[in-house]
Amino acid sequence: MTSEERQSKRYAIDPQLSAREGIFCQTLVANTSEGLLTIDRESEIVFANAAIEDILGYRPEELVGSSKLEIIPERLRDVHKRRLEEYIKSRNKSIDWNGVELPALHKAGHEVPVTISLKEHEFEGRLLFTGVFRDISENKQQELQLERQNEQLENFARVLSHDLQSPLNVAKGYTNILGEDLGREEISEIAESLDRMERLIQNTLKLAQQGATVGEKESLSLEQVATESWQWVDTDSAELSFADELGSTRADRNRLNSLLENLFTNAVKHGGADITVTMGALDGSDGFYVEDDGDGIPEQRHQSVFEHGYTTSSDGTGLGLSIVEGVATAHEWEITITDSSAGGVRFEFRT
Repeated sequence: MTSEERQSKRYAIDPQLSAREGIFCQTLVANTSEGLLTIDRESEIVFANAAIEDILGYRPEELVGSSKLEIIPERLRDVHKRRLEEYIKSRNKSIDWNGVELPALHKAGHEVPVTISLKEHEFEGRLLFTGVFRDISENKQQELQLERQNEQLENFARVLSHDLQSPLNVAKGYTNILGEDLGREEISEIAESLDRMERLIQNTLKLAQQGATVGEKESLSLEQVATESWQWVDTDSAELSFADELGSTRADRNRLNSLLENLFTNAVKHGGADITVTMGALDGSDGFYVEDDGDGIPEQRHQSVFEHGYTTSSDGTGLGLSIVEGVATAHEWEITITDSSAGGVRFEFRT
């Protein structure tokens, strides 16, 4: 094969392999990890590689000579047949040929979700269509798992809102009566805490129902919001410090409060009553970090801590850090976990 012929086929090959180019190409196609199927204009399968067996269960020799309809669920066969006929007549694609998601029929009878990228070509005057198949079953399972987790979170939020609202209303009512009778400053602080609880319940329900969304963003002083968030956490003898001038960021105040409160609560709960939490600005990029001098998080758990329900505490809900990730994602911030210089854990947020 000449270099001009090779260029027209849009690939290159080392000169040392060119003498046995045909065998090399056959070996390459036979050993690719993606499934390959080629059909003609009558939907007859004329080529199948070994990887197709891993996806659909058929040996290549079982497919060659049969119709592509064998690997298409029965409910979709008429549609596939009609679309191929229409394309051959009009040359107008009715669907995107690049990575389209479709169900394929496994030899065992169950459906397999796949992506297929199609390419039209000719060989010795014969019109052919080659599809690259990729099994996306694992991706679909992850999507279903995420949907179930979101549904569980929404149900939890509904229960939280319903079951806490009634006793909260009672507590607020008696607090108002005490405030009128006693007029003490402590009563006002109790009332403010109850109002804060009611806002948290409403925000939790809204977060679960809306997913990864944020309300109106405004320019906020990070140090001011952090100080405000710290006072709503049972910090015992823990301390909050600021490494340097934090500056401001654009964020939804309620959601940023929620992010910091959950980070602070997690640090104090797992790091000990006398822990020191430090907040500072990132070097070389926009953003901030929150770190502590507690026991840290093992590196192999850095990603799993963000999963709904993940907790190492017998009385934990496993929601704290998943809420942190949700708030960061909603703001389109990048979040990473590293070890802090003080021996604990460091959360970095690139805004």
